[in-house]
Amino acid sequence: MAKEFTDEDDALLAELGVEVETKKEAARTPREERIIAGFEEIQRFVTEHGRPPQHGEDRDIFERLYSVRLDRLRAQPDCLALLQPFDHQGILADAILVPGPDEDISDEELLSQLGVDDIAQNDITELRHVRSTADKRAAEEIANRERCEDFDSFKPLFNAVQKDIDSGVRITRPIRKEAGFLKTDIRSGEFFILGGQVAYVAEVSDFFKAPNGESDARLRVIYSNGTESNLLLRSLQRALYKDETSRRVSEPSAGPLFTGENEDNDLASGTIYVLRSKSDNPIVTAHRDLIHKIGVTGGDVAKRIANAKLDPTFLLADVEVIATYKLFNICRTKLEKIIHRVFDPARLDIQIEDRFGNPVIPREWFLVPLFVINEAVEKIKDSTIIGYMYDPATSRLMRTKDWA
Repeated sequence: MAKEFTDEDDALLAELGVEVETKKEAARTPREERIIAGFEEIQRFVTEHGRPPQHGEDRDIFERLYSVRLDRLRAQPDCLALLQPFDHQGILADAILVPGPDEDISDEELLSQLGVDDIAQNDITELRHVRSTADKRAAEEIANRERCEDFDSFKPLFNAVQKDIDSGVRITRPIRKEAGFLKTDIRSGEFFILGGQVAYVAEVSDFFKAPNGESDARLRVIYSNGTESNLLLRSLQRALYKDETSRRVSEPSAGPLFTGENEDNDLASGTIYVLRSKSDNPIVTAHRDLIHKIGVTGGDVAKRIANAKLDPTFLLADVEVIATYKLFNICRTKLEKIIHRVFDPARLDIQIEDRFGNPVIPREWFLVPLFVINEAVEKIKDSTIIGYMYDPATSRLMRTKDWA
């Protein structure tokens, strides 16, 4: 154990000609202590993100603060000399000195330069008008955006989609979690609006199993401001959910097939109708609640079904109108083909004889629940019906690429 010398010991050693030198650590000024503490925050950022902090309005406010602070430290020789012994990551060694004033600057002044004010009690950890930790985490979910080196090849796409939106060829629809927006609804070549920027899904990698057991994929997403990010499909989905202003951009070929309300200059085009048969055919009787006729007419539905019991198309029986949807500015023939394509896997296989004994196979009857028909109508409304088909095995609408 080290022995501490008393005053008497010091006196005795002095008589023997031995000088006792007390080893003192060099004291640092408050400014130096603050410079080191600030540099340690930058080091923690580099450890966490694997890169120095960067400038940019799309960056987190703390990253922007660290980047300005780092520029200041690099510009001052006395700061470099002080920090060199601590710079085990080489943050300063590889830096190009940035000219700047020699005077010291506080974090409050840095934040003021960045446009952030109202600091509670001068505490840098208690910022107002700055995103919360949860908000920061949400931003990190869409990955760090970087400059898109080949943005010139994508720029015409953004110009074209903006032109389509302005002209009405494409429409945008809000994304709502409760509406059932799934990861599988995000495909290569699609456009979204996220954080005020148009986002283009340029690439989708092969799907893999995530730690939670769900399928996921890595995306390359290009943004209209010339940046890009490499992120997971589920991360983009979460980011779209959390952004209350996020929207999905429709395909130009789909467009608004019909709307719930017609404008003054809209022309009525017809009606989608869903019918249920009153036939005593054994097949119909056994599945009456599931068997529906789905059609489109330009006239009055009541007149269309007036002579149902004489028409083989209606199974030579009276029918009950289950649902109708009014159409505006729509090609009825094209829409009917889309609907029948979607439900083709559940088309009813039935043959009846007409009044003259000739065999007839009706083609507009389907074994499908009414709630799925309603779902299909909603997808027609928001222009997302393209690429969907009904799966009888699961009683769900599914994208064709997701079928085994």
